[in-house]
Amino acid sequence: MAVTAKMVKELREKTGAGMMDCKKALTETDGDMEKAVDFLREKGIAKAQKKADRIAAEGSTHIEVEGNTAVLFEVNSETDFVAKNEQFQNLLKDIGRHLVTQKPADLDEALQQKLHGEGDTLQDFITSAIAKIGEKLTLRRFTIFEKSDNDAFGAYLHMGGRIGVLTLLEGTTDETTAKDVAMHVAAVNPKYVSRDEVPAEEVDHERTVLKQQALNEGKPENIVEKMVEGRLGKFFEQICLLEQDFVKDPDQKVKKFVEAKGGSVAKFVRYEVGEGLEKREENFAEEVMNQVKK
Repeated sequence: MAVTAKMVKELREKTGAGMMDCKKALTETDGDMEKAVDFLREKGIAKAQKKADRIAAEGSTHIEVEGNTAVLFEVNSETDFVAKNEQFQNLLKDIGRHLVTQKPADLDEALQQKLHGEGDTLQDFITSAIAKIGEKLTLRRFTIFEKSDNDAFGAYLHMGGRIGVLTLLEGTTDETTAKDVAMHVAAVNPKYVSRDEVPAEEVDHERTVLKQQALNEGKPENIVEKMVEGRLGKFFEQICLLEQDFVKDPDQKVKKFVEAKGGSVAKFVRYEVGEGLEKREENFAEEVMNQVKK
């Protein structure tokens, strides 16, 4: 298939590779974006970790905790200005209280439930807020955690809610430690708690890429396997929380830090506003001129 400038731009954003390298990779892989990423990695041109999806949509994450229930959720708005105003912040609090008390199973159920169990539905409540605030508002996603009296939630909002992290530690009620882990997750962005959670196909895929990378470097086949296993260890350190150097004390792993407090990491969830969403590209100067001409 024909390789377009947009495809080359997207691959550059994902890998950090040069324009001509990206064009060649897409040509060699018939325009398959994921195969092109692997092609560049195998040639040693791209970084091992793909860059995060472009963050575009506005809005905020929010965390609500009530007793042994906590929720992290994201509400999107059209502009950053709206996300900071008092009406929007009050909307977040109302949605948070609803989610922790009604505990819906999914987004569809949440929107159809009556707000706090009575009156209008949550969807109607959000629609009413849209009329007042003057922008499209969307409850995009949420995750609810439940704990026992012997566990601890860690809640952390970064940059006023641009990034939100909720952690659950078992075996300790130390909320400070749980929040420290949440801050680490916000900063480092692991994908899994431990290597046991990494899907086998993801590990196999990484092993294949690393093997081809080593062969392309001219390494003898008899030592390639050993090299691949060593590099796989680095791969797990990049994506698994427990194997990462703790940001507040890089001399110890996150696992050791939490164990020293008598607990263990059960799970975490991290939201970054707008991740995976596209925002319309606007020329601000042009927009102002258009307004002046009216």
